[in-house]
Amino acid sequence: MPSDLAKLGIERAPHRSLMKAMGYDDSDISRPWVGIVSTHSEIIPGHIHLARLVEAVKLGVSSNGGTPIMFSTIGVCDGIAMNHEGMKYSLPSRELIADSVEVMARAHQFDALVMVCNCDKIVPAMVMAAARLNIPSIVVSGGPMLAGRWRGKDVDLSTMFEAVGAVKAGRLAEDELYELENAACPGCGSCAGMFTANTMNCLVEALGMGLPGNGTIPAVMGHRVRLAKEAGRRVMDLLRMGIKPRDILTREAFENAIAVDVALGGSTNTVLHLTAIAHEAGVGLDLDVFDRISRRTPHICNMSPGGPHHIQDLYYAGGIQAVMKILQSGGLINDECLTATGKPVRENLERARVMDHEVIRPLDRAYHREGGLAILRGNLAPEGAVVKQSAVLPEMMTYVGKARSFDSEDEATRAIFEGRIKPGDIVVIRYEGPQGGPGMREMLTPTSALAGMGLDSRVGLITDGRFSGATRGAAIGHVSPEAAAGGPIAVVQDGDEIEVDIPNRRLTLKVPGEELERRLKAWRPVPGKAMGGYLARYSRAVESGSKGAIFGSEHR
Repeated sequence: MPSDLAKLGIERAPHRSLMKAMGYDDSDISRPWVGIVSTHSEIIPGHIHLARLVEAVKLGVSSNGGTPIMFSTIGVCDGIAMNHEGMKYSLPSRELIADSVEVMARAHQFDALVMVCNCDKIVPAMVMAAARLNIPSIVVSGGPMLAGRWRGKDVDLSTMFEAVGAVKAGRLAEDELYELENAACPGCGSCAGMFTANTMNCLVEALGMGLPGNGTIPAVMGHRVRLAKEAGRRVMDLLRMGIKPRDILTREAFENAIAVDVALGGSTNTVLHLTAIAHEAGVGLDLDVFDRISRRTPHICNMSPGGPHHIQDLYYAGGIQAVMKILQSGGLINDECLTATGKPVRENLERARVMDHEVIRPLDRAYHREGGLAILRGNLAPEGAVVKQSAVLPEMMTYVGKARSFDSEDEATRAIFEGRIKPGDIVVIRYEGPQGGPGMREMLTPTSALAGMGLDSRVGLITDGRFSGATRGAAIGHVSPEAAAGGPIAVVQDGDEIEVDIPNRRLTLKVPGEELERRLKAWRPVPGKAMGGYLARYSRAVESGSKGAIFGSEHR
């Protein structure tokens, strides 16, 4: 085992002495070393309670013959970082987290890992690290936040962001906004809708890297603590069985996860994260795979922000295992894939059943015939763009609008709040991609403002940046190549007509080919946005959003 390199033999007496300085005895040192990666902090509601789950994991590891050893890593709260400089650091933190787990695991020669984490970039970073290290590993999510309750209806963080737009439009009073502020986020956990954090927690379960229940058990429940304890026990079983992440993270497992993703109507950010995880696992995964699977997989769960249901509803309806049971019935997943239980998907699903056929609909009564994601291409996005089609109003599935171009999210947000965006406009936000942002900021504020002001049925938004999973409406992101790389989005002019055709997967800048070619030849890189430190290094290293915003091979 790897830990033998750090503890066996006369030469390792100094190493054992250091372990004893911390209170580990000979018995502790002799057993397998299981790293418990914790992202507990006091700045993220999805992480504030993780210390209790870490203790449960430790009990599970100890009870099954291992020595649990906790270490920490960083995390960014996207909601608190939203719409200011802080959001530039959110996606880049994914690479830092994966690297830090690698450093700790390799430096101290852990035999196995349990990742106790939550939230948007943190969960995929952990799975990336697991794939890279390829030692027995299980991910334990901190679980979803319960939905809030305000004036007789369920509310969540997306409700809050949209309410700001409603206040700006005079549709909601400021004292009502304050009431909502105190109700929308009632306690710990990852924000209550099928936003990026909860989508990724569900997909970790679908991939097989988390135990059944990982995606949907609410953060406040004792069931979540029991799951953490079971993960500690199970990782020791995986160690004895020799089951490693790359045995689980196969091509078929990724296709299962995508099928679950589009059946749920999950966040567009999963395209970035699954692609990056697959890269670490040595599995080729391109945008066309997402679109192919979405075309054949019905949308069977109508979750917030596009629908009325929250993660607690999905939990009571049977959770991700019930969703997979429905997909299995239609031959839409591979049920032979290995999972963190040590068993194939097929055996895990034997006891799964749907408890609420409105939250998880049968295939013949799906909310939409196709899945939640669509990949668009055209002269505006030669390498692709992503839209959550399940959250787009029917009247916006095909439309033509006139471009209003902005070189930053901040400029566009000001224009929206100042009432300068009119029905029929398409807001184009560029130089917000992985390189140009840098960091590919999420744009929940402008999309929520449009929705809150009642413009989401008449105004589209297109960007080389990305969106929060809480975004709804005709919001098209990840346009590639990005503006900073000289992509066509860089030369869109005010008044240009743009045609969006989601059913046919087309995104077209309606200018003559010769004119577009002339503009691209005349384009020159814009001066870089003032920055230094990690963001400067990130901007030089990161690749296109169409490739998962991973670091190029020369920077790995």
